Amino acid sequence: MTSPHAFWVAGRRATGADSFDVTNPYDGRLVGTVSVPTDDQVEEAVAAAHAVRDEFAATPAHVRAAALDHVVRRLGERTEEIARLISAENGKPIKWARGEVGRAVSVFRFAAEEARRFNGGEAQRLDTDLGGTGRLGLTRRFPRGAVLGIAPFNFPLNLSAHKVAPAIAVGAPIILKPAPATPISSLILGELLAETDLPAGSWSVLTVPNDKMPALVQDERLPVISFTGSGPVGYAIMESVPRKHCTLELGGNGAAVVLSDYASDEDLDWAATRIATFSNYQGGQSCISVQRVIADASVYDRLVPKIVAAVEALATGDPADPTTDVGPLVSEDAAKRVESWVDEAVQGGAELLTGGKRDGATYAPTVLAGLPDDVTLSCEEVFGPVMSLQKVDGEAEAFAAVNSSKYGLQAGVFTHDLQTAFRAHRALEVGGVIIGDVPSYRADQMPYGGAKQSGVGREGVRYAMDDYTYERVLVLTGLAL
Repeated sequence: MTSPHAFWVAGRRATGADSFDVTNPYDGRLVGTVSVPTDDQVEEAVAAAHAVRDEFAATPAHVRAAALDHVVRRLGERTEEIARLISAENGKPIKWARGEVGRAVSVFRFAAEEARRFNGGEAQRLDTDLGGTGRLGLTRRFPRGAVLGIAPFNFPLNLSAHKVAPAIAVGAPIILKPAPATPISSLILGELLAETDLPAGSWSVLTVPNDKMPALVQDERLPVISFTGSGPVGYAIMESVPRKHCTLELGGNGAAVVLSDYASDEDLDWAATRIATFSNYQGGQSCISVQRVIADASVYDRLVPKIVAAVEALATGDPADPTTDVGPLVSEDAAKRVESWVDEAVQGGAELLTGGKRDGATYAPTVLAGLPDDVTLSCEEVFGPVMSLQKVDGEAEAFAAVNSSKYGLQAGVFTHDLQTAFRAHRALEVGGVIIGDVPSYRADQMPYGGAKQSGVGREGVRYAMDDYTYERVLVLTGLAL
């Protein structure tokens, strides 16, 4: 019998008295057993992070950058191993898991680059008024303190990277709490960090059960919380600690808009293929997957059969098979929830164009039309391989339909018109507008986050670094400017 996977306390490998199993959602096989930290071990990690905060903030940029560069190299060397692990614990098709490792490599590379140029200082003349004669302001950024990073199951490595890498880049200690369903890839990340020369206490990876999290959230020694997950949990965290700095990356209800000028067969083939792929990749378990397709009436009837055909062409099955496009959801309970929402919509009058069937944790890629406004699928994030189609009359009606959601993460607009692109950028109440593609596009260096109930703050390496730090001004007096 193999030993449980250890967690990491202040950079040191450790095990606790309890453990839990991680299973493959596709076939139920055991992926690994993970040790659970005791309350004393959690306290040790928090105390160490708090104690090292000044030392870590003062660490030379080249030391932090070298550690990040090391993780870049080691992730690259272990890509296939880690991708297969992500696929096993998450159910993500192996081709998407490989892509996730590649993205994590980029995140750490961007962080290494930013660590070398961040905090260079901005000088400001203050002698613009008489009282400022001979004075110069110098502004720099300093860490707010230790960070509690809470990662989700859907991108267990890359979204952990988005919390850990910016913290290291600015010199902020971080305690990473991975999702219970998918902790092992984060523990592998701990292995790589342990190979660096970062100060003891500057990082920990704690496989803490969810019911133990309130104490960590409330701990005043962790003044920054970076959370990615569901809206109810995220807002409950923020409301419970109003004096902390919280970054919340929450849900979405991603809309892809196809406007009247996107009308050639080539245009519609591209739109249909992209929509089909990114409604269903990761089993639809992405906050920016396509959940709503809003198409102008002039192209709707030609677009719909293309989308249905593209969805039906997707290969569903074993995530370890490189030809598989759509694997299982993270659990059978998650698939049952999606099934219940689709059944509710069909009973309410929606037309099922394809899909609508569940096999264990796998739910068939599903397309609905004529979705009633009062069903759950119309207003909540499905987080599964389901999309709805809506016909609209013109740009204004399309943009209004996008904005009708309580969420506002990203939107995709298929148009060739530059003026329309700028109108979309102004009108759509979302954090990102993607022109000529689906809302599911994300570059890991760009600002990523939402409006309305999609969260607070931004990820993307440089933007997370800003969130983890604050400006402090130094005023110099008596200078000959």
